[in-house]
Amino acid sequence: MKVKVQKIDGAKASGDIELNDDVFGVEPRADILHRVVTWQLENRRATARPTRERADVNRTGKKFGKQKGSGGARHGARSAPIFIGGGKAHGARKRDFDQSLNKKVRALGLKMALSSKAKDGLVVVDSLELKDAKTKALQGQFDKAGFAGKVLFIDGDAVDDGFRKAAGNLPGINVLPAMGANVYDILNHDTLVLTKDAVAKLEARFALTGGAK
Repeated sequence: MKVKVQKIDGAKASGDIELNDDVFGVEPRADILHRVVTWQLENRRATARPTRERADVNRTGKKFGKQKGSGGARHGARSAPIFIGGGKAHGARKRDFDQSLNKKVRALGLKMALSSKAKDGLVVVDSLELKDAKTKALQGQFDKAGFAGKVLFIDGDAVDDGFRKAAGNLPGINVLPAMGANVYDILNHDTLVLTKDAVAKLEARFALTGGAK
């Protein structure tokens, strides 16, 4: 699959780039994408800090008062929630949201996400280096290129520092290095912009491991 390479402002850059069909030409499947997105979002969830309930408090179970005659209620343990140092009633419990998902399924999901954008919503630029690393100047370049809505930029090993700072205050603009590419963020944006370095890194990421990474 050939894609035209352009500059950040939409101007045509020299040459085209050939995208590997094994990475950018996979037919998307909703069930695979759903499994990977669910796995990502579940693993992002943080559990509440657990509290010690009555069974978790190490206090004596010996009856500390008479059954009758005190004028108060009957009690048989200091671990009851009404006492200082007792366990908390209906306290927060630790919940584990971690899910496991086969590497091959995760890799397939990423390929399908990239392929879905390759059909509609993929732009390849030569680089993200800026002569004038200013937010206002960068917004002007985006307007020329016609970028609208939510746009995800993926660079090579690391995102260009000037571009990252200039894009930091623009709403709907997010940046990631190639190793941070993931299914949820790709599908959650209207447009995916890859640099030529990012394309090379993503294709090499699957080639080195036979696709399971």
